[in-house]
Amino acid sequence: MTVEQICEIARNLPRSHEAVVRGRIKFRIGQIVYLSIAPDGSRMGCGWPKTWRDAAVECEPEKFSLPDEVDMRFNWIHVNLAAIDEDELRDLVENAWARAVPNYVADAYIRARGYDLAR
Repeated sequence: MTVEQICEIARNLPRSHEAVVRGRIKFRIGQIVYLSIAPDGSRMGCGWPKTWRDAAVECEPEKFSLPDEVDMRFNWIHVNLAAIDEDELRDLVENAWARAVPNYVADAYIRARGYDLAR
């Protein structure tokens, strides 16, 4: 997956805005960062429930890794972009976004797209 593919998905989500912070492309809802792309484009960090983090890393270590110790307090996980396909990328980005926006915004998006997003 490429940085441009990630950005294309994230740019088209309601209320999402893009910023570059210390060389990283980040996507936010207000002040909440829900997606961050490594400067070299090899991985991304995204919103992810803390309670699911260890299981994801244990089950698919080629795809997922824990954030740095300082970021463990956040609902966050790292994703190896070379290990996922386009459908997985879309799911990760849309689900991270859905956790950051108000429920009614996510619900409207769900209805418009004709599918359900986990929260």
